[in-house]
Amino acid sequence: MIALNISSPKDVALQIAARVKARRLELDLTQEGLAARAGIKFATYRRFEQTGEISLKGLLHIGFALNTLSEFDALFAQKQYQTLDDVLNERSVSRQRGKKNG
Repeated sequence: MIALNISSPKDVALQIAARVKARRLELDLTQEGLAARAGIKFATYRRFEQTGEISLKGLLHIGFALNTLSEFDALFAQKQYQTLDDVLNERSVSRQRGKKNG
């Protein structure tokens, strides 16, 4: 789970890259080996481990290669309610639209 005290998307990306690297090492895979399994270029994978930068498609390929693709399913999942009161309380909260620039 990602810690709540992370200050930026860059920090999150670096933590994800570090966890992928740790998983790769647990499986005794080289960077080249994981890149080949994921079907991405070695340079792309190496840059990901160093900077945390990768396309979503590339990250999904890595997740598939590490058998963790199902963990992406929870990303931005619809909120699950426990009771009818939870639903009613959620709907009673006023929602504001973002302001248009211009």
